[in-house]
Amino acid sequence: MVAPLIKNSGEFIAKQIQYEKSQSLAAEADRALELIGRAIRMAGYQNANSSIASARKNSSSSNYIQIQKNNGYRGSDSLMVKQEISQGVDFDCIGNTLSNERTKNNLAQQGFLVDRQASATKGVKVNGGSLICQSLDRQGRIQNTTLMNGIHHLSFELLPASAG
Repeated sequence: MVAPLIKNSGEFIAKQIQYEKSQSLAAEADRALELIGRAIRMAGYQNANSSIASARKNSSSSNYIQIQKNNGYRGSDSLMVKQEISQGVDFDCIGNTLSNERTKNNLAQQGFLVDRQASATKGVKVNGGSLICQSLDRQGRIQNTTLMNGIHHLSFELLPASAG
């Protein structure tokens, strides 16, 4: 009488754990896509009060969003976006407040790419790579932070410009 109850409880707990893992992965994926979308929306932002704003008005906007195809883990693409700092409070992809210290040539930058899972021990089978967020530290150097694991591929496709 107790054995079936223990078996059912064990199955229920296993299913609950599986459900919670899938919910956690979905939340991580939603957050990662939110961060990528926010970075893309901010790409090319120019502060009107900036001393370099007038000099940049005539520069090409192609430098603000850069996509490199097939250069990451398993042929994944990478994305790098750049922007000036606003008068308000802005954050990078890992939650650091953007400041002049966290810029290079007066531009904040954020990158997203898939790399091998750094936390996986040697010889252990890994399920995909890690989605990495690249941002600048207070010395203007690139720092990598893992946003989530289990990413098999990241691809960015250019959409044709709409006429109207």
